Amino acid sequence: MKYTVITGASSGIGYETALEFAARGKNLIIVARRLDKLEGLKSAIQNINPDLDVIIRTSDLSVRDQVYTLYNSLKEYQIETWINNAGIGESSSVTDQNLDKVETMLHLNIESLTILSILFARDYYHIEGTQLINVSSALGYAIYVGSITYSASKYFVSAFTEGLAKELEQKGAKMKVKILAPAMTETEFAKSASDMKEFDYEANVPMYHTAKQMAGFMMELYNNDKVVGIVDESYNFNLRDQIYPILGV
Repeated sequence: MKYTVITGASSGIGYETALEFAARGKNLIIVARRLDKLEGLKSAIQNINPDLDVIIRTSDLSVRDQVYTLYNSLKEYQIETWINNAGIGESSSVTDQNLDKVETMLHLNIESLTILSILFARDYYHIEGTQLINVSSALGYAIYVGSITYSASKYFVSAFTEGLAKELEQKGAKMKVKILAPAMTETEFAKSASDMKEFDYEANVPMYHTAKQMAGFMMELYNNDKVVGIVDESYNFNLRDQIYPILGV
């Protein structure tokens, strides 16, 4: 029995992506901090297909020890796809930033994603049909003043993932490594990044995608051989080869 792992599955893109994989008959391991949200997602998945196996793992991936604990707890399962979707933002000028929040963001967006990517690639690079998909951002390819630290964290995700994709390709690995780069998406992200209780996308954002639309783009990337799925400035979704220049090839 094979499984798809999705971190940050309690809401937004992760939640909707889990439903998309369930609709394709994939067993799921869903990961997030909020148990109640994961239990709600499990019920939604079983409404789609009651025959699917759904494993819940609660984990705060901004804490390094919990990253390793999560991965080690999944060694008994055969994993087909791993999606590193968990992440948070920070929308304030650098001089005004809360450093505790910035540290948490760097641990989650960079450290946990890197550790989980390396562990999964190490164990599964030679297995046909496996995929690693890391969620970055359109701001992992363009700096936005007002979210510089967040943007820089996603630059790391983009560069690391594109580089890993090329490195495994050169090794003749069977695993495919890909990157999804959303732009503004209607999720809990904006209110969390701005420390707001609520955020009205329709009133404040001229263009955005819904989480369900982004999950659809995720599936387009999953089904394609391209490395990058990115939303451009016109909010069109494009499948592309690697964007960063790769040296040493």
